[in-house]
Amino acid sequence: MATILIIDDAEDLRVILRHFLEGAGYRVLEAADGEDGLRVWRQGAVDLVITDLIMPRKDGFQVITEIRRERPGAKIMAISGAGDRGRTNPLGEATRLGAARALHKPFDLQVVLRAVKDLLALDQEPPP
Repeated sequence: MATILIIDDAEDLRVILRHFLEGAGYRVLEAADGEDGLRVWRQGAVDLVITDLIMPRKDGFQVITEIRRERPGAKIMAISGAGDRGRTNPLGEATRLGAARALHKPFDLQVVLRAVKDLLALDQEPPP
């Protein structure tokens, strides 16, 4: 069972994503900001990080940068809403930093699930 870490300061979104992804068979961990998210990520095996970009203490841009520095092959999905504090293209910036996928909030949960499956499938080898 793959483990997904959701880092977002919006508790309601974390809860919705956790329930949805757990229902799809994933183990889900949560963190309310980038600092706590990196702490959780460093504590154990996480197969995929889903991070918001604008958060207190450490934002998602810093999270992506630190994860990429420590584990270049880590799988990261960035999520963000419009109007991210004057940044003209925050999701584009997240992909330039190393996020493999970037989704604009609000998003359809099925789109999230498809992205999760695609990213996690990158580890899977085809059957013999």
